[in-house]
Amino acid sequence: MKEWIEYAAVWAIVKGLGGLPRPLARSLAVGVARVLYALLPRLRKIAEVNLRIAFPEWSDAQGQAVVRGMLRNLGWMAAEFARFPKYSKENIEQIVVLDGHENFLEGQRRGKGVLYLTGHIGAWELSSFAHALYGFPLHYMARRVDNPRIDALVNGYRCLSGNRPIFKNESARVMLKVLKDAGTIGILADQNTMPEEAAFVDFFGKLASTTTGIARVALHTDAAVVPGYAVWDERIQKYRLRFEPPVELIRTGDTERDVLENTQIFAKVIEGIIRKYPEQWVWVHGRWNTRPKGEPPVYDSL
Repeated sequence: MKEWIEYAAVWAIVKGLGGLPRPLARSLAVGVARVLYALLPRLRKIAEVNLRIAFPEWSDAQGQAVVRGMLRNLGWMAAEFARFPKYSKENIEQIVVLDGHENFLEGQRRGKGVLYLTGHIGAWELSSFAHALYGFPLHYMARRVDNPRIDALVNGYRCLSGNRPIFKNESARVMLKVLKDAGTIGILADQNTMPEEAAFVDFFGKLASTTTGIARVALHTDAAVVPGYAVWDERIQKYRLRFEPPVELIRTGDTERDVLENTQIFAKVIEGIIRKYPEQWVWVHGRWNTRPKGEPPVYDSL
């Protein structure tokens, strides 16, 4: 019964937002994001701690402005997600424009597959969805939602443009096959990662537990690692899906050293994007939650 109630609530929100005119859906979703943020003090504290780590020189006013932008960004993305059934290859250019697409094509031309390096920046759900509508579907790494009905709803929407999920229990085998077939895999690489799958690398001047999976797969397969992200551009009033040049891998012959050094490079790529668009990153995530042995917790007082 609990699963059905949760599913009914999510279904009603997604279908309700999707049925509204886009400006109204976005405004309503932003309002909900602001209310939830106000009602969840732990999220507010995490955002405050994260912003102090990343931008210690900022004033409180600067941090608050970024949080307001983050909430707007999250609300807008929720509305865009709900509108996925309305988007097609005929109208996607009205919502998302490509920028630096030659960089993605260069990675693709290498013939070993592409690892689409991204994070929870801008409209991350829309970025891969739109790219598929432009003719470049991918496989995306996903964790199953605990409620199977909600999981089916969410991934059903994500796959409307031709993308396909790779779930954790099948990830290694499927990833290698996709890349062998010169396919593309999208990976969100900006979240705190459990120690057995991670390495500690510098992120905004503080060690952060970061997935090593991208480096290991790239070194093993020689797939191109291409950073990509969709950020809102106020000037053109559209999302700009930007691709950066493929990241050149470090290869010294020492596998573990290479994994660590390339993981550090990828983390710095993500950091650089966040520094350019701080109001479009998700500051409420406990990015520095896992600490090196003996180091005190970052969020212990929350």
